Amino acid sequence: MAQTRGRKPGLLGVRARTAALAESRHTAPGRLRLASLLLAALAVAFGALTVWQVNSRAQAADRVVSYSQPLSQAAADIHRSLADADTTAATGFLLAGAEPKAVRQRYENDLATASRLISQAAARTTASSPAQAWLSSLNQQIPVYAGLVETARADNRLGFPLGGAYLRYASQQMRDTLLPDAVKLAAAEDAALARDYAEARAVPWAAYGLGLVALVALVRVQQVLFRRTNRVFNAGLVGATLSVLAALVWLAGGSLLVHDRLTESERDGSAPLRALNTARVDVLTARLAENLHLVARGSSTMYADLWASTAKELAGEGRPEDGVLARAEQLAPRDAATAVGRAREQYAVWSARHAAAIGKETSDGDYQGALDATITTREADVPNTSDASFTATDQQLEQAAQIEQARFRAAAGGTGGLLDTLAVGVGVLALLSAVSAVRGLGRRLAEYR
Repeated sequence: MAQTRGRKPGLLGVRARTAALAESRHTAPGRLRLASLLLAALAVAFGALTVWQVNSRAQAADRVVSYSQPLSQAAADIHRSLADADTTAATGFLLAGAEPKAVRQRYENDLATASRLISQAAARTTASSPAQAWLSSLNQQIPVYAGLVETARADNRLGFPLGGAYLRYASQQMRDTLLPDAVKLAAAEDAALARDYAEARAVPWAAYGLGLVALVALVRVQQVLFRRTNRVFNAGLVGATLSVLAALVWLAGGSLLVHDRLTESERDGSAPLRALNTARVDVLTARLAENLHLVARGSSTMYADLWASTAKELAGEGRPEDGVLARAEQLAPRDAATAVGRAREQYAVWSARHAAAIGKETSDGDYQGALDATITTREADVPNTSDASFTATDQQLEQAAQIEQARFRAAAGGTGGLLDTLAVGVGVLALLSAVSAVRGLGRRLAEYR
């Protein structure tokens, strides 16, 4: 008696219910109740697991569209803007007092764009992200670089030879500090984009597995009922089975659709954009090397070597199909590939004009002729300069980038919403299956009353 009074009432109730449940296995109504409970639990668990897995993929798909890919592209744009600023600063330096307003404005816009993108990326990046270190470094170094360029520009306008040294030092700072940090930032954002792509396209195997278990259990219960009652169909169980089957088909079809759209967005958008961004930066590097070679006035072979190495990257060393421009064209969708193809043609013209200008300088000793063949303010001569070919090459690559960015948005946009709809559909069908199973077996239980 004392032992009974010492036990908790709740524990006694649980044990009593457990014993009653175990005992019910030996009666037909008890087995029907157990089967009803099991089928309902399986259906609800299948729906809950599917909703959880699909929702996590929907969040990853939303991140791809609104977070990861924009940050990845912003990092690439920071890299390109900084490289373009360095190239444009050298162009303005060569023109000195004749520097057009448009050239100066382009340089200032490049630095403003880079600073704006850095601020936006810093605001959207978590404090623990490795990207924060590179963003902070870039934010600190841009004013230092801009100060060096302004010093070089002021000295150059006054005719001081020291201006060239300041410009080369500024460019060295850009290539040794800012651009490497921009490359690391882009690599970190590309890695985050790849992780989100992988999560968004992951197959919900656990949901498929539990759905199949629920389907097998429903079929098995109907087989047992048929053998014991000789009734071919139980409307409730048939409805529950069809609901689970429909949920599995809905899950498979929706998952495949989203997977295909995300794959298309990567194939025609984000992947070609990465190759194109590399080509665009290399084109800017080649232009910078061309300009700084003239700024140095033969005092160093560094920039001639930089042109040669970059040209090999762009055109491919003996194998054009291995060049950066060729790879960008191969990866690009058809309409963007046409623009990249035109860029390759313009680059070939540019390369020939560059060789002719260098020949004037080295073979003929005509520095002014080499400078005029590279860049000039005389309107009649502008179309035949290296600068004109560079500009045409850059414009075609910009056009291709816009096409590929649009392709990405068209393919990936809305995939998160599709997955949300998919989760709701499966959840509703799973609940419908649970209710149908309980009602179907409830009708059989009513026959024992």
